[in-house]
Amino acid sequence: MAQAKKKRKSRHRGTQAGTVEARGRTSRPSGDRKRSTPAKKPANRAEAREQSRQKRADRFDQPPTWRSALNRSLFAAALFGILIVVLFKRPIGAGLALAALMVFMYLPMSYYTDKFLYNRRQRQKQAGRG
Repeated sequence: MAQAKKKRKSRHRGTQAGTVEARGRTSRPSGDRKRSTPAKKPANRAEAREQSRQKRADRFDQPPTWRSALNRSLFAAALFGILIVVLFKRPIGAGLALAALMVFMYLPMSYYTDKFLYNRRQRQKQAGRG
């Protein structure tokens, strides 16, 4: 049976500068401009699980920073301010003021909680249970 429509042909389309890109994946860096090599894909699920466990452990082995505590407190305070305005139907100014106050309360609380958990994990690793 004959085709009703003619199949489209894929063509190389040039850019306005006159260059023509080749087919296929053009976003991959060429050999002379290599980026950092991506992590190897695991061969099976067990390896993938182990890799993710290792990444998680590496992340928890980083000491806490004030920057991460600030990011977390800003997020929590913004959420708190939105909830005050939406749930309790308070004015936006009051929600912003309470959110600003909460940043100053959450910031040290977040940092010292992270520091406590980090120190506890380090003690566990020293004791040989980690």
